[in-house]
Amino acid sequence: MTDGLPTPRRFRAIAALCFGTALVIIDGGVANVALPTIARDLRVDSSSVVAIVTVYQLTLVMLMLPFAGLGERIGLKRMYQVGQLIFTVATLLCFFARSLPFLLVVRAAQAVGAAGALAVASALIRSTYPAGQLGRGLGINSVIVASSAAAAPTLGGLILAVAPWPWVFASAIPFAIVSLILGRALPDVPRRQARFDVGGAVMCAAMFGLVIGGAESAVHGDSPVVSGAIVLLGAAIGVVYVRRERAIANPILPVDLLVRPVIALSAIGAFTAFVASMTLLLSTPFRLTQEFGLGAAAVGAAIAPWPLTNMIVAPLAGWLSDRVPAGLLGGIGMAISIIALLLLANLPAHPSYFDIAWRMALCGSGFGTFLPPNARLIIGSAPKQRAAAAGGLVGTVRLVGQTTGATLVAALLALGVGGGATPAYVAAGLALVAGLCSLARLRPSIRNPDEAETRAQVPTLKSPRLG
Repeated sequence: MTDGLPTPRRFRAIAALCFGTALVIIDGGVANVALPTIARDLRVDSSSVVAIVTVYQLTLVMLMLPFAGLGERIGLKRMYQVGQLIFTVATLLCFFARSLPFLLVVRAAQAVGAAGALAVASALIRSTYPAGQLGRGLGINSVIVASSAAAAPTLGGLILAVAPWPWVFASAIPFAIVSLILGRALPDVPRRQARFDVGGAVMCAAMFGLVIGGAESAVHGDSPVVSGAIVLLGAAIGVVYVRRERAIANPILPVDLLVRPVIALSAIGAFTAFVASMTLLLSTPFRLTQEFGLGAAAVGAAIAPWPLTNMIVAPLAGWLSDRVPAGLLGGIGMAISIIALLLLANLPAHPSYFDIAWRMALCGSGFGTFLPPNARLIIGSAPKQRAAAAGGLVGTVRLVGQTTGATLVAALLALGVGGGATPAYVAAGLALVAGLCSLARLRPSIRNPDEAETRAQVPTLKSPRLG
């Protein structure tokens, strides 16, 4: 296979991936703003309507790795486009929803399509860009994710101001049409001639679904015994499943990749970084409202510098990761984040907008410096035939980290400390773990032999590159 796609086909493929990613991220997050309106129109209580979000997230986590494995068998391009088609059809059905049960079913269908597309997106990026520009490509993808996530609430609010809530879901349809049209330019990655492990896929989904669902029910539910039993059942399935996967040549759960120290350290670092960022982002509105008395508009404006800064820093970090060791970039990024998190924990008694905004911008730049090089190292360190599994691992770690962060914030709020400085201190501790994992990859013994191919194709590097 050639080193990346030739131009101009490469540019069409990049556009297809950008529009497809924006489609999934925007329509996945835009519903949050519409929840109160949906609850009122469908005559359900607020606690019930939150399931619109949790069903989507949980389905994504359960299916990301199984669909990455399926994509290797049926073809990455086909998996991506089938996923987008399912997502688009489910989005159209959301437009016609008139009851909460029906809306939950089509939201789960949306998540099925989103999982199919996101599971193989990183592997397609690896085949689209030359090896020496992989970091740049992942940086651009990070910008699309960050900007789409930042734009989703604003877009949802604008639509609700002029149209009923079903139009909120329909807002992403133009992105789907453009991505499907341009999708013909995506790379035709050779499929693997192997049987898809259906039993392993079911066990993988059950493991994540039971553990995460049980943990969330422990925070939000009334029966900790039942919740604990659900978590323990999921953990037991996980133990059996991991042992089973270790005996398989190309497992759905990429234990063959996680035995490589550079990938294991990168996955642990990414998980703790996503937990840290979600912990701060979800807890900050409560603190700004309860402790400092800010209104909703002011809270949104105070948090906005995080994604805006991330949009600038992430592509730069991705570009640098093609030239500078990812372990060093990650260590610098987490050092910046730790300083910013401690500054956020120790805000003045009466902070101005500037006091909050520059701290949030500094924190966003730190995470933006860490995440794209970290993802590049996971995907670039895996053998090409396992690129889909590595991409699925990146997506699963992100989703599990974000879900864990949300659960952690709910637990801190239940304990009465989630609306103060405690979440920022907790996030700083998690960022420290991520930074140490990143710096540990600089050790010569952690070097990954599969990086040699990538280094050989990057003429700007004059010395061996470490993780």
